[in-house]
Amino acid sequence: MSGNRPATSMDVARAAGVSQATVSYVLNDRPGSRISEETRSRVRDAAERLGYVPHAGARTLRTGSSGVVLVAVPDIPQGPLATGLLEELDKELGGRGYTVVQYGARRTKGVAAAKAWAELRPTAVVADASRLTRAGIEVLRAAGVKAIIGMGHAPMDDVPSLLTDHEGVGALAVRHLVERGRDPVVAVVPREEGLREMGLARLRGARSAGVPVTAVDLAFDEAEAAAFVAGLKGGEGVFAYNDEYAMLLLAALHDAGLRVPGDVAVIGCDDLPLARLTRPRLSTVRPDLSAAPARMATLIDRLVRGTACGDVDVWTLQLIERDST
Repeated sequence: MSGNRPATSMDVARAAGVSQATVSYVLNDRPGSRISEETRSRVRDAAERLGYVPHAGARTLRTGSSGVVLVAVPDIPQGPLATGLLEELDKELGGRGYTVVQYGARRTKGVAAAKAWAELRPTAVVADASRLTRAGIEVLRAAGVKAIIGMGHAPMDDVPSLLTDHEGVGALAVRHLVERGRDPVVAVVPREEGLREMGLARLRGARSAGVPVTAVDLAFDEAEAAAFVAGLKGGEGVFAYNDEYAMLLLAALHDAGLRVPGDVAVIGCDDLPLARLTRPRLSTVRPDLSAAPARMATLIDRLVRGTACGDVDVWTLQLIERDST
């Protein structure tokens, strides 16, 4: 190609000696087209040689759908579980012809966020429930977004939800501590912005287990962990919110000369790989996300195709008992 003009599908068609429609059928891998493998190979070779890249805007005008699934990045630190889930979701949706775009600008919500998302003309939007207001949802619908899905620990009234059972995490962890004879029971609530809401949901679940549970606000800080540990009497069971907080407390307990689980039992959540490498090995609640990407992709695809759908549970919970309890 001369100058800086990008190659078009017409350029590919001329180079391959086929029609523009044939180029579209081959490069979009449309089913039902009777095109020989030799012709397909010629088209692909021409596209690669010319550096042809399909124009998303043109596809939107042609088909009425961009195929873009916009995932508004949650306003929380992204750990390995969330990162892995997004990677697998990208694979699942990619196999169905969609393109996943992760969108930042985490602080916006409601109409402001919806307008920013709508500018990209996505086919679907997946966002934290706290950022989806009724007015914002109407903005997205008016912009032609076919699927709008909320993420959170409670169902939404206006759109289907991807549900994460944080209350179930707290209940399962505390029941385990009680079964191990721990009294009193303490639940850590992170002070960090973005984690606190989930921590409070896990605390509600912990208190639903039928025993008194003391809540402790804690920043992810060694000095604060040491101060918390200094106030323990012995015999406590501590649900540490997640594995990272649990490891922080294991270090503080070790520094204070307290035995785990002899003096204090500790349980986390997430089952990070490091949970098996701590000493003592960390008991934890494992959110099993193995089925989540396929469930999420199926929900999105059905909504885009106009099928009414209900809420989807993102994970199932499993207690992993190790040495720390």
